[in-house]
Amino acid sequence: MIDKASEVAPTVQTYEEFQNFLALLAEDYKANGKEWENADAGSFLEALAAYSKDIGAYYKNTNQQVDASVPSWRVFAEMLCGARVYE
Repeated sequence: MIDKASEVAPTVQTYEEFQNFLALLAEDYKANGKEWENADAGSFLEALAAYSKDIGAYYKNTNQQVDASVPSWRVFAEMLCGARVYE
């Protein structure tokens, strides 16, 4: 799923950028929520929990030098993006 939120997520570094990202994610839900794999709160939270465990493998598989064990606004943003579609 390539959209504005997905494009912005890897660039998020500050609290303010994270707030802007959340606004984009909310806009995407309003416009495309029916297309999200996990569009209801329960499935979204389950996917978020699972994706948060697997995001380190995502970074490794895509050759990104990101330590997912170190909290950052970027990692939070990318976990939220991933939870939309993670199975």
